[in-house]
Amino acid sequence: MILRKILVSVEETHLEMGREVAPPIRRAIAAMVLKNPFAGRYVEDLSELIEASVPLGAELAQRAIAALGIPGDAVHSFGKAAIVGEDGELEHAAALLHPKMGAPVRSALGKGPALIPSAKKRGGPGTPIDIPLGHKDAAFVRSHFDAIEARITDAPMRDEILLCLALTTGGRPLPRVGGLTTEQIIGQDGLR
Repeated sequence: MILRKILVSVEETHLEMGREVAPPIRRAIAAMVLKNPFAGRYVEDLSELIEASVPLGAELAQRAIAALGIPGDAVHSFGKAAIVGEDGELEHAAALLHPKMGAPVRSALGKGPALIPSAKKRGGPGTPIDIPLGHKDAAFVRSHFDAIEARITDAPMRDEILLCLALTTGGRPLPRVGGLTTEQIIGQDGLR
């Protein structure tokens, strides 16, 4: 895979509705802009993208963990997303996101049995995407149902794919809609 650009950003929330968020919640996005080897043509076998997702997922996880400044096993939530440029197809984004990218991300986090929420779309430079977030160990933790927007002003170009991973140190600020709490997580089936 030909890599054009990497972007890492961190958002840190200290106040919500005038109330202190302690400790502050940090959310990091690591994103890569990649040349799409299948842009402009139909290809039946997408294994090149599927296999490339393993080292790419590992790199994105390491960069996001480093940006958060915590050990991987202290990460709370995760999510992934991709935007394929106009000359690509959604299946190119799916090939990067789904079959194999989760394993290196989970490895970097020390666990993470929950399904990694994902989103994909087609768009041009500057197209935003909301990366859905969920708790890495238990999908039923409502306080961690969230999303974070990713956007790179000059990507993806027609023949590129923007690949993103988001990791967090906590859920939404001031959660109060009930459901399973982080203290109640069993963390075996990815649900509870």
